[in-house]
Amino acid sequence: MRNIPVADVEDLDRAVLAIGTDYPHQHVLALHEHRRAQVLYAATGVMRVETAEGAWTVPTARAVLIPPRTPHRVTMTGVSTRSLYIEPAAAPWFPPRCRVVDVSALLRALLLDAVDMEPRYPEHGRDATVVSLILHELRNLTPLPLDVPLPSDPGLRRLCEAFLRAPDIHDPPGRWATALSVSERTLGRLFHRETGMSFKRWRQRACIVHSLQQMAAGVPVTRLAATLGYDNPAAFTAAFKKVLGRPPTAFTTAGRLGPDA
Repeated sequence: MRNIPVADVEDLDRAVLAIGTDYPHQHVLALHEHRRAQVLYAATGVMRVETAEGAWTVPTARAVLIPPRTPHRVTMTGVSTRSLYIEPAAAPWFPPRCRVVDVSALLRALLLDAVDMEPRYPEHGRDATVVSLILHELRNLTPLPLDVPLPSDPGLRRLCEAFLRAPDIHDPPGRWATALSVSERTLGRLFHRETGMSFKRWRQRACIVHSLQQMAAGVPVTRLAATLGYDNPAAFTAAFKKVLGRPPTAFTTAGRLGPDA
């Protein structure tokens, strides 16, 4: 199925529905939720998924797992998606919180194939076997640290959201503490309690995750490093590898072959 609303087919009596969708550049899907669990794969482009808990950036050739009934908003940057909508009973192992994952070559091929299957595929036979294999592969995906958790504390959340709009790796914790009228030590405790991360670790991850969207838009690493406050491109690349385990090139070349139709 391609370019149809999931609402039109969500109640079909099949465990997995696969839909391919092409979006205009910088398209925004307003806050919504699905009855089924969703695997949202970026065949091209970069997505940003936002919930009340945080924001997840999904580079080309990666996917985000979105639990059932999770209100979420998605910003699409040059995106063509391949989505799976899974009956909750068919995936009891599905994570309770959004998660960005690496996608194996096998799962990618299965996703691309599944969108061309009949919506009400035979319950026995080749298409049912593809669905069974998809569900098996989904259980073994490698999580990627591409989420930026957001606090529930209103004051700290405002500061975090402002930082995400203009991240700076050298933004001092003292500025945040002053804005909240607390000590830096109290800020540190608040940050860890609200996000599960230290201020320094959160700041670094936010900068690296932000860079993925900028690279997808064609911003050179040299300019990006300077904009984020890194001393030079080498320092940015080192920080990128520390967070994601791979250099920036691993996230800028993966999708250049396109979505295979």
